[in-house]
Order: sequence, then structure tokens, then C-alpha cells
Amino acid sequence: MPPRDRYDAVIVGGGHNGLVAAAYLARAGRTVLLLERLSGTGGAAVSSRPFAGVDARLSRYSYLVSLLPRKIVRDLDLDFRVRTRTISSYTPTVRDGRPAGLLVGGGEARTRDAFERLTGGPREYEAWREFYAMTGRVAEQVFPTLTEPLPTRETLRERVGDEAAWRALFEEPIGAAIEEWFHDDLVRGVVLTDALIGTFADAHDPSLRQNRCFLYHVIGGGTGDWNVPVGGMGALTGALANAARAAGAELATDHEAVRIDADGQSAEVTYRTPEREATVAARHVLVNASPQELAALVGDAPPAPAEGAQMKVNMLLERLPRLRDTSVDPHEAFAGTFHIGEGYGELATAYAEAAAGKLPAAPPSEIYCHSLTDPGILGPELVERGCQTLTLFGLHTPARLFAGDNDAVRAELLKSTLAQLDAHLAEPLADCLATDAEGRPCIEAKTPLDLERDLRLPGGNIFHRDLAFPYAREGTGRWGVETRHANVLLCGAGAVRGGGVSGIPGHNAAMAVLGE
Repeated sequence: MPPRDRYDAVIVGGGHNGLVAAAYLARAGRTVLLLERLSGTGGAAVSSRPFAGVDARLSRYSYLVSLLPRKIVRDLDLDFRVRTRTISSYTPTVRDGRPAGLLVGGGEARTRDAFERLTGGPREYEAWREFYAMTGRVAEQVFPTLTEPLPTRETLRERVGDEAAWRALFEEPIGAAIEEWFHDDLVRGVVLTDALIGTFADAHDPSLRQNRCFLYHVIGGGTGDWNVPVGGMGALTGALANAARAAGAELATDHEAVRIDADGQSAEVTYRTPEREATVAARHVLVNASPQELAALVGDAPPAPAEGAQMKVNMLLERLPRLRDTSVDPHEAFAGTFHIGEGYGELATAYAEAAAGKLPAAPPSEIYCHSLTDPGILGPELVERGCQTLTLFGLHTPARLFAGDNDAVRAELLKSTLAQLDAHLAEPLADCLATDAEGRPCIEAKTPLDLERDLRLPGGNIFHRDLAFPYAREGTGRWGVETRHANVLLCGAGAVRGGGVSGIPGHNAAMAVLGE
């Protein structure tokens, strides 16, 4: 039971953005109450031990960090670190009937050699270098604006200062740029994947939702690097919760907000605990939940439905599997992003099949091995045995495909997804899986409908709704967190510069409250 009946700010939802907002506001001297319906804070950015009796602490839903500004880490004095991955990606394929692959990382000379061996010449590698030099220049200009008041479209365009880059990323479907820059189907596919993580779209979708997704994947930290959180994603939200408490914020778990009444000057938040229902007053309310949840809380008409399009699979292995492509060590291949079925043509086919209401026959996915970079997430006995984690993120599997029978479709999709991986392995993945205390294989899969049930992600959408370009439009407000209720702010992933593990919406909502 909160000790006060009135606060300067009440925050609804204890995910990482809510914790960021709580820490900033409490450090500014505001009285802050955070209400979280679950028994712990962290939302989707948590670590847990999903396998019975197994000391493996996995980042269960989100797993890599790119968009979290160092500014937030410094401002809040967070005890949090990330580690870079030695390999960027590996993509297995078959060329001329023989196993092959594209390894990106391990030094420029090695990457150049990998491109030339795969594509037969230097052209694709030079295009790769020039293309990502272009996105790097855009990242340097755009990323710092994410924690500033929203720029206008023209201001951001002038800041980018490169009309060809602006056209490629902000105006034309990203497929046009990929096809202009690259010729090899596999290379094109590797580039396109950044436009499709959690986003159901074709490379040439006129809505440009794929461009927005691509932009957020290549601007993180001003470099586009994706890093491994030391200690797992729960280390970040644990550090944020500690920072919020140390600054004086009150974090109330098992407290579910059920209604917000606001008149622009003051507000009341009604919440429910296992024992009772009560109301607390506030000057400001910050909602770290989806736009759908916000609408339900304030009694507004719900926004357009959202839909996620990914499957998440967590695994623990006794050992990494051997590869058909013997030119690369599995410990390198799995150290970065391991792409499966993500050639350009394969992605287009999978999208078309899913758009027609069918599961992709060859579902594309990508895999990450957190423990190669940060073995500390495993208990000492698992490390000694050589165990490794694998996280698989499946693409082009929209929520609509699971509506009839979620359990049956999940099982079918998991089987076909692992079969795509097995096609590039020298031994079945099933032979490498560890078992839990009950003797069951250490593998779990989550569909968009599972994510909606577990985390209240609308339609399982990890971004809460389609991502938005990071500039002002009519109705976005100064910080991109404002709503039609003057003292109710949206501080979750559905804010204008939301999506991903970034803390940016939490920071920006706090700045809006503080008038900065």
C-alpha cells in the first residue's frame, strides 16, 4: 500500500521505460509512485531461469542493446555494461552444391575475403562498406536527436545533410536502395533483415514501415552496433530499479492500474491489488504501456489494432552444433547474428506466403548466442560442461496465423524453423539440446499471441504499434510522448521514438514533465 495518497507523478507500468522515467523524476525532487501489475519490474527486458532446475539466466524476451543512449546510463549512474560481439553475422548457404557462408566480422581483411569467396569478386564488399558508411553518417546525425525535443522533418533532413541517403532511408522503400547497391541475393537478404525484425512488411511496402524499422536498427549509439548486456537484460532493469529507488521513487508491484481520470491539471489513478482497490492522486500520469492500454485506462476510443510478426525461441545446448560449412568454427558463427533462410528471395517468398494466410514453408530466422560473449549468465557447472544458450527470432509469422490454434501452429512452426537450421548443420540440433531437471529438452517458444498474453503487447507487437520516423508531425507534441490529456503522457514503446530497449520514451516523458 503506497504511503501517500498524492504524488507529483504516478507511472503506470514498470518496464524499462517506466523505470527510466521514475529515476529521472525522483532525482529531480519529484514524488513518484510506480505501479506494476506483475510481481516484479522489468517488463519485456528481464532475465529469468525458464528451465526447471537449470542455472541459466536468459534474457527471455529482449536480448541485445543498441538504442540505449550512454547519456541515460551516465545521467542515472547506472551500474550497467555491455560487451561488443567479435563477429557481426554469419549466414550459411549452398553455392554450386557445396556448403558455404558469409562471415562478417573478425577484421576487415577477413570480411573482405569472405565476401569475395562467396560472390566471386570485390564488388559486393565495396558496396557493403560504402552502404554502411552512409548509414553510419546518418546514425551520427540522427541518434543524438532522440533525446532532444522532436525536430521537424525539414530540420532532420538538413541535419542528415545527404539527399541520396535521405531518399533511400526516409522516402523510398528500402528495397529500392538494397537492389541498387547490391547484386548478390544473399547479401541483399542480410541487409534487408534489419528492416523486418518485429515488422511484417515487404521490401517494397509503400507504407515504409520497413524503412522505419531499418532506421532504428542502424542508428543505435550513433554507430548501429548491437551489443550484449553483461548479466543479461535483467541487469539493465535491475540497475534502473535500483536507481529509481535510490532517488526516492516508490515501486509498487502487484498493483494494477485499472482507470485514469484526468482533467489536464490533476489526475486520479485507480489501481487494484490482490487484496483491494484504491485510488491515488497525481499531477502527472506517465503510462508505460501500449497505446491500446492507454486508451482503455482513460476511456478513449482504441487506436488501430497492432500485430506482431515474430516467434521467439529460447534454448540451452550442451554444445554448439557442428556446421556443414567447415570453413568456420561454430563458436565464431554463432557469436554474432546467425541468419537462416534470409536470402532476399527467401524473405520475399516467406512474406508472400504469410500475407496469404499460410505459414512460410521455409520460415526465416536469426539466432544469437549470448553466452559466447557473456558466459556469466550460466552457472559454473554449465560453463564447465561447455553449455551455451541460443535465442532464435523468427520473422514473417504474423499473429493472424496463430488465431485458430495457437498451440498447434506454434509446434508446427517450431518444427519447420528448426528444420531450416538443421539443413545447415552437420548434426541435428535436437542432439545438442540440454535437458532440465525433469528430463525435458531445454527449449521454449513464444508466438505473438503468447507475448500478448504474457506481456500485454498488442497483437504481440514488440514495438506496441508501427514505428514512426523520429520527427514531428501533426499531433506528436514537443517530445513525442504527449496525449490529448495534457497531464497524461505515453512513456512506452508506442511513443514517437519508442520501440526496442532504449529508455528513450521514459527519458522524454520525464523531460516533458520537467519542462526541459
